[in-house]
Amino acid sequence: MEPIRVGMVGVGGFGGYRRDRMRATGLFQFVACWDYNPAASAAAAEQDGFAVMDNYEALLARTDVEAIVISTGATSHAEYAIQAAQAGKHIFVEKPLCCDWDELNTLLDAGEMMGMGHSAPDGPVNELIREYIAADKLGTITAIEMTTCHGGGWCESPWRFIKAKNPGGMLFQCGIHDLAWVEPMFGPVAEVASFMRYDVNHGTETSDATVTILRLRNGIVCTLNAYHVTAYHHYKFIYGTKGNLYIYEFPTEVYFQERSPQGKPEHKVRIEEKDFPAGKDHSTTNVRTWAVAIRGMGDPCPSIYDGASAVATIFAAEESTRTGRIVAVPDYRARVKA
Repeated sequence: MEPIRVGMVGVGGFGGYRRDRMRATGLFQFVACWDYNPAASAAAAEQDGFAVMDNYEALLARTDVEAIVISTGATSHAEYAIQAAQAGKHIFVEKPLCCDWDELNTLLDAGEMMGMGHSAPDGPVNELIREYIAADKLGTITAIEMTTCHGGGWCESPWRFIKAKNPGGMLFQCGIHDLAWVEPMFGPVAEVASFMRYDVNHGTETSDATVTILRLRNGIVCTLNAYHVTAYHHYKFIYGTKGNLYIYEFPTEVYFQERSPQGKPEHKVRIEEKDFPAGKDHSTTNVRTWAVAIRGMGDPCPSIYDGASAVATIFAAEESTRTGRIVAVPDYRARVKA
């Protein structure tokens, strides 16, 4: 297939990681870039042959750029994506997609092929979960618990203090990974009830601790806890009528606990990594599927609708906290089927 001719905004920091992943696919031609940090642009030009532009508008004006990759901070994702769509470019944007409902609706109406920087659900642990479900080792999935505590490594940059730019606090920054995981694996969120605490870190406007209850459209109930004022800790627990999976992250440890209706001891047994099924290189799935989708061969995974559903759930969680009510979440994935 003909390589995708890309322009890129944000080439340093996480943008460097994204360039590595794109380069590994062999599906992209790096054409031009712009970064507010001239040193980052110069380094990217030396490594990947980018032409360095003076500003974002000049990058969008290039007729030899057919697609834009946005690897900037979260506060500018929507702004740059909307400009790229207006310029008729295909778009790949890092998570989170945007910061409010108005930005979300504008992006959904843009009409360009848009991929998302969420991780695709095709790594070894996710393949293990699918195997256990297919073999009926878990029975009926009843509930899911997800927790993301990131206080130890949370970067306190000014925009992270501002509620309008960081809705939900750590729910927006890291909990969004869990939302982008649970929906493709288990189904879309139907409604949300959420409680947010703001009184622990007085230096920010954003939530210090959030507990969110999700009901999926298939009936599964989930809890998602997101804290930025506690020690680092991440896990996902899946509860079924026949057994449970306990997934601890960073480093990865997975345990299975089989249910015993006869009252026998129900021990947790560790599943060693050597016994995980072979997963795809999920670090390149998002950019690879976006590239082939631009050429008319399938859909990007994750897509803009995955990104939309994740941020919409967070916006609904904030609304639930503010109103004290359960809030419905639109089914954006239905647009793919339509």
